[in-house]
Amino acid sequence: MKINRYPEKSSWTELIRRPVIKREELTGIILDIFNEVEKNGDQALIRFNKKFDGADTEVLSVSEREMSAAADLISNELKAAIRAAKENITTFHASQQVAEAKTETTAGVICWRENRAIEKVGIYIPGGTAPLFSTVLMLAIPANLAGCKEIILCTPPDKNGNINPAILYTAQLCGVTQIFKTGGAQAIAAMTIGTESIPNVYKIFGPGNQFVVAGKEYAQRYGVAIDMPAGPSEVLVIADEQAVPSFCAADLLSQAEHGSDSQVIFISTDEHVFGETISEIEKQVTVLPRNELAGEALKNSHFILLDSIEKALEFSNLYAPEHLILALGKWESHISDIQNAGSVFLGNYSCESAGDYASGTNHTLPTNGFAKNYSGVSLDSFVKKITFQNLSDKGLRNLGKTIEVMAEAEGLFAHKNAVTLRLNQLK
Repeated sequence: MKINRYPEKSSWTELIRRPVIKREELTGIILDIFNEVEKNGDQALIRFNKKFDGADTEVLSVSEREMSAAADLISNELKAAIRAAKENITTFHASQQVAEAKTETTAGVICWRENRAIEKVGIYIPGGTAPLFSTVLMLAIPANLAGCKEIILCTPPDKNGNINPAILYTAQLCGVTQIFKTGGAQAIAAMTIGTESIPNVYKIFGPGNQFVVAGKEYAQRYGVAIDMPAGPSEVLVIADEQAVPSFCAADLLSQAEHGSDSQVIFISTDEHVFGETISEIEKQVTVLPRNELAGEALKNSHFILLDSIEKALEFSNLYAPEHLILALGKWESHISDIQNAGSVFLGNYSCESAGDYASGTNHTLPTNGFAKNYSGVSLDSFVKKITFQNLSDKGLRNLGKTIEVMAEAEGLFAHKNAVTLRLNQLK
């Protein structure tokens, strides 16, 4: 870990840098994968399953028998936890279903917007060292609430060609329409282009490694939308003298264990809390099953001592973290100072894990500084907003002259004529 005590603002630009991924080789690999999937469809995916995941899969689609068996392969305790999380996530996202009012902008001119679901969406669920069934909840629930007709899920199979049963159980619970055994950039290519088995979709959601992220970026060249640019997971914790060091350390490690390319940043205004949190990290990391991954992530992480919460928040807004935790005694007075963050956790008991699993907010969030201009996934991510307008004869009389003058000034006389003809007919 990199320790910085009272760094000058001139050094902040360097401190907010994320670990850099070499892109040149990656681009070539993604191009080859997309070309192979476009050319050979399902057979390419079956070969990639063997090459990248060591899995023999003669059939890519998950059968009804596999779906039915999934519930018996996980504990009742886990099923109850998934259902409880589903209820909270559904409640929070359903609250975003707000009808917009019609507005009369000029007498006789009525304008409004209506939502229409994106008909076909694809969700990618990582399945390797951490099968993220929680992400199924975060993506399938709002897709279902929005009214998406097709919800396609792709996830990599294990060595035996099976999908983690918790992923299957959650997908069934949340209304996923089809599930396929394929992972990595090849899964993104399949949902982008379409194969004999896997339909192409209009928008792709979900996290993944650098190959998945690069695949999603490349998919946009085919006219397929994605949820957001994404990268490795990250958290920034701001702590004052009332913070609990063991809590802070646990939150930092909960992100570090995602992968060696994750990044955590800890900022404190208190020397004691600063030192104790570092000690707690060194103690807690040794007992983690994923301590090697967490240890690698900590090498790219920063522990910063600053002299005020105001400076800490200024730094945070510059960094624009995916997750921001305010381990502060008086966090209420600082909410308005937060400009750039994916999701914010307030107070000593608001652990980031709550948002990852069950509080109700979505955990699919912008990383790599994109919280400056992107929001996390929400109900709106799964809909398009279409504007409508209706002009009565009175409305056209009131607005017509304005349109004619503006169209003529731009030299677009057919635009002007579309109004003039109507006005003349009304005389």
